[in-house]
Amino acid sequence: MFQSFTGNSRRPRQVNLGARNTNPFAAFPPSRQHPTGPQNTLAIAQQERALRQQERDRLGACRILQRTWRGYRSRKITRGVWRAEWDAAEQRRSGISPHSAMLPDSVGQLPVRYGTAEECLSQLRLLVQFLEPSNNTDIARITYFSNAFQKTLQEVPTIATEREWTTPLKRLARLTLRVLRSAATSTAPAPALWPLLELLMFLVDLIPKQMALLANEYFSVMAVLTNNIDGLFTTCRLTRENLVQSILALLRPITAETLTAYEWFARTYLTIPDLPLYLGTLDGLANNINYKLLTSALGPMQSQLKNHLKKEDDVDSRLWLLSYLIYFHKYALGSQASHKAPESGFVKVVSELLNSTALYISRRLESGDVTDIDDSPGRTPLHPFVKEQLFSLINQGSITGLLSELQSSRLSQSDLANSQSDASREAKVLATYALTLLRVFPRRGDDIRMWLYLGSATSDGSSESRIPAIKYFWQASRSSKIFATISQDSTKVLSLLKPANDLHTSRTPTISHTERDEEWTIILLFLELYTFVLKVMDDEEFFSSGSSFTASSNMRVSWTKESALPLPDIKDMTVFLKNLAFTLYWNSADLNEDEPIHDSGGIRSYFGSSALPPESISSVKDFEMKNKEKGLSGVTGIPLDYFKGLVTGLLRMIHERDSRRKFLPDGHWLMTSRFDMEGFIPAVVAEEENRHQLQDEDEEGEQDDLMDDAFYEPSLGLIGTGRAQQTRRIEALRRRQQQAARRKQLEAVAPRLELLRNMPFFIPFPTRVQIFREFIYRDQMRRRQGFIDPDAWRMSVAQASMGRVIEGRPAVHDILARHHANIRRERIFKDAFDQFYELGEGLKEPIQITFIDKFDTPEAGIDGGGVTKEFLTSVTNEAFKSTSDLNLFEENDQHLLYPNPAAVEYRRELLRQAEFTESSADWNENIRDLLRRYEFLGRVIGKCLYEGILVDVNFAPFFLLKWALTGGTGSAQKETAYRANLNDLKDLDQGLYQGLLQLKNYTGDVEDFSLNFTVTDTVPLPDGGNRTITRDLKPNGSDLPVTNQNRLVYISYIARYRLQVQPALQTNAFLQGLGQIIQPSWLSMFNQSELQTLVSGDSGDIDVSDLRRNTLYGGVYTIGDDGEEHPTIKLFWDVMHRMKNEERQKVLRFVTSTPRAPLLGFSHLNPRFSIRDSSEDQERLPSTSTCVNLLKLPRYTNAEVLREKLLYAINSGAGFDLS
Repeated sequence: MFQSFTGNSRRPRQVNLGARNTNPFAAFPPSRQHPTGPQNTLAIAQQERALRQQERDRLGACRILQRTWRGYRSRKITRGVWRAEWDAAEQRRSGISPHSAMLPDSVGQLPVRYGTAEECLSQLRLLVQFLEPSNNTDIARITYFSNAFQKTLQEVPTIATEREWTTPLKRLARLTLRVLRSAATSTAPAPALWPLLELLMFLVDLIPKQMALLANEYFSVMAVLTNNIDGLFTTCRLTRENLVQSILALLRPITAETLTAYEWFARTYLTIPDLPLYLGTLDGLANNINYKLLTSALGPMQSQLKNHLKKEDDVDSRLWLLSYLIYFHKYALGSQASHKAPESGFVKVVSELLNSTALYISRRLESGDVTDIDDSPGRTPLHPFVKEQLFSLINQGSITGLLSELQSSRLSQSDLANSQSDASREAKVLATYALTLLRVFPRRGDDIRMWLYLGSATSDGSSESRIPAIKYFWQASRSSKIFATISQDSTKVLSLLKPANDLHTSRTPTISHTERDEEWTIILLFLELYTFVLKVMDDEEFFSSGSSFTASSNMRVSWTKESALPLPDIKDMTVFLKNLAFTLYWNSADLNEDEPIHDSGGIRSYFGSSALPPESISSVKDFEMKNKEKGLSGVTGIPLDYFKGLVTGLLRMIHERDSRRKFLPDGHWLMTSRFDMEGFIPAVVAEEENRHQLQDEDEEGEQDDLMDDAFYEPSLGLIGTGRAQQTRRIEALRRRQQQAARRKQLEAVAPRLELLRNMPFFIPFPTRVQIFREFIYRDQMRRRQGFIDPDAWRMSVAQASMGRVIEGRPAVHDILARHHANIRRERIFKDAFDQFYELGEGLKEPIQITFIDKFDTPEAGIDGGGVTKEFLTSVTNEAFKSTSDLNLFEENDQHLLYPNPAAVEYRRELLRQAEFTESSADWNENIRDLLRRYEFLGRVIGKCLYEGILVDVNFAPFFLLKWALTGGTGSAQKETAYRANLNDLKDLDQGLYQGLLQLKNYTGDVEDFSLNFTVTDTVPLPDGGNRTITRDLKPNGSDLPVTNQNRLVYISYIARYRLQVQPALQTNAFLQGLGQIIQPSWLSMFNQSELQTLVSGDSGDIDVSDLRRNTLYGGVYTIGDDGEEHPTIKLFWDVMHRMKNEERQKVLRFVTSTPRAPLLGFSHLNPRFSIRDSSEDQERLPSTSTCVNLLKLPRYTNAEVLREKLLYAINSGAGFDLS
């Protein structure tokens, strides 16, 4: 048996495809003779197959053409037969010649009614069968029939038009609409259209429900007629009044389909741009439209709007729809429009429409204020009508009264706690509306927040029992599932922050996506309002709140105090904010994992790291649209960066309150349980090293000149051609894109550093100080090539520059000479500034100081770092003391220092008297010279921190707070930056603080004080007099009076001006100098009180035992092999133990020039505390060399003598000169 036998005896066909040519036509030779061969045979077969298929296709096409023609010809003949039948029937009935009856000129003659209903119905059925919209004779027929039909029903009202009439009438309506559309768009002469519109209105009365189902076609035709109204008025005698009457006809009947009619009216007709231009006025529509039905009809559209937010082509349509809706609402309310709050239905619809267009509105509002070179649709200014309607939403009465319009009765805490209650649902609607207004109108943000804050809801059905807006939204926030989940378990925060489509592995099944989005909206609005309130709430009000949910009836209690939350509630809030903020920074990479760095970001948040190719960008708008924002889950238009800054800013504001006056338990702010604290410091140091490697070399080059922002006002338009301007704008956006990309990269590689910079209170203070010193040590190692010791560094410089010559001198001499200065005792600051300012951040390296006495003789000094310490302390003493001629800093009532806010104005007055031209090069150079001195002082303080040298200088807390909030490049830098508030004014000007408190709490009419939004500065003159300068706090502030409603904004503007705007140049210069020595991100690890401790030491009790353990001895006091201390040393420590802490501090100041201990103990005192003998004279006083922290102590034999001499020395100021 053959194992391969298959049952088929036919020989299988074999085709040889070897050496085939890919071009089948190459198989044919040029001659007509087709040579034989396998390749040619295949090509011929393929060609014949293609020809047969082509012939089949040709035959099929012929059949289709024949069938189409036969159908058209048959229909035309049939219609002709029907027309003849219809005409004949009309001629028999009315006696009018068919031809004359069908002429357009005879349309106006009196119609003849039908004898019976059956006759009328028969003619109707026949008419709808043959009528063609583009046929003028058919248009005349339908017009003729319309008149006869209407007369028949008027004279025979008993005719029923239901059942068999419905379908023909509906077809008649549809055909009439097609006739109107065709006539409106045709270039040929058209018949009169008003009779056809009358027919439509007649049909609406007959079959209102069926006509409502045709609303889409109906209002589409009305839109066409409106767009062509000017031409139709001339050719078809169609008036605007007739058109408005026709539009309103379908909206009048109240049926089950009325909302459908209103929906298509909104979708199709109210999206026409500039209706007032076509209709003359909107009053005719507004007077007859039920805007409540309109808002109800728009409700189902909200989900569709959410799904089509990226459709740019219908953005304008939605803007016009929104504008018309606002106009109808205002028209309905009349004179109460600016005083009465809108209903919840209107609020919800407007919120959704605003949300879907917010990005375009804000961009186009900006382009209306600034000359914009981009003429793309997204950049064209808003139409004046649209702009007017949008701005009408921003008025105090309607915003403040939002809560008062709540429909739920007997509102209570339990109502808000129930997410399904009417109160809870309305809270979500109001929160969405308010957040949308804040997003669309960022420049009016403070006004909107204030008006919301002033609002209140009623409780228990009584208008006298009010619920402050803060407490209302706080209760709604804390009752949310998100608040409970985050407060209880910080590990679930990430799943609640990521968008729904990102929740692949971690879901929260108990919270639906819709519910989660609504709850985030409420929480966001509360955070906005509470942040605003804390700016103007003084500590007395903050700590005075009771547990009442409602406001008291005492009219003398300020609304700010009524809005204060109970302290236990604030504790709960901080737990929520802590867990939330921790995840925002710790899981920053996870929150952005779906958004690659190279093409992510947005103008307000993230940008890509690689520049887009020039050919891919045609406009600024294109660039922006290619960089979409990364936002908070479910909350449209809220960038994640903004949300992060909002949370961080509020958390820090509460922490500042707790730092000033503790109300939270010890350890409340710490989150050490989330870290491995044993390896925390090495991990942070490793992150800092990684971060340092990622930093661009040109980062310092991006620092703006001190005068750039202050002396050169930004022009409204860029200079140059349109293309050049657009190119510069795109390049600016690219630079911002690269900066943001770097920020995101740093956040990903350094989450611990981000937490330390933004929420340092999560980590214990001693741990942060160790990290700070480690950062400085690593920086010194990096800058000094591993040689920390000053002498070793100088030796390394000498070796590295050996043989090099600069201008005929050895290079080592030139390099080291820049780090050496001769300082005259009577001109310490001036000499230091002149010789060390140009050194810049090179001041980090070791410096050498030679003091010159009053006889111009160099002083002898021990060059072990002690002279440097004496130099730094001397510079700070001269620059910061109140009697200094430099006049760079001022003292407050507590003798705390801050930059002199009048220093720049005083310098300007000197220049005016010297007849310098304002803004000239010499003028600007003189101002820069003053600012350079502030910058140098910042470097000096930075040098002290860098070298671990404590100085006895105490700064005002608000000024130190600016140090802590200059992290510089954080993703939320603007939101976490210093925010001026009323309480900080207490540290600047106690009188001004008390005056503003009285204004805030004044129960009468504030306008009695005749205040306006201006501020007056008093500038001292060189001749001893004063000059007053009045400035506007906001545009046209002199014309804006301060009222009971806007006084909080006035107070916040005053605080901002005094604390931020007025001293901005001086403060920025100082911080720039400080930042050149100490990285701002390092300073941001500490709050204001901790920074003061870094500068001048621990203000607590002196630990004598720690000081004793870390003291060095010299001379005869040196401890020998037996380990025993000298008897005088034992007496000294016994006296120190028996001293009061104030006396110990004086001893410490006597020796080290500062009364405070180092942060981490005396082991970190640089140089070490030292004692050596000076003589055996029992009458001699102790003396010191503060430059090396050396106490020269005579060998006293009696404790009482030692105590007496030591106290006399520290109280009389004996020192170096007595040794």
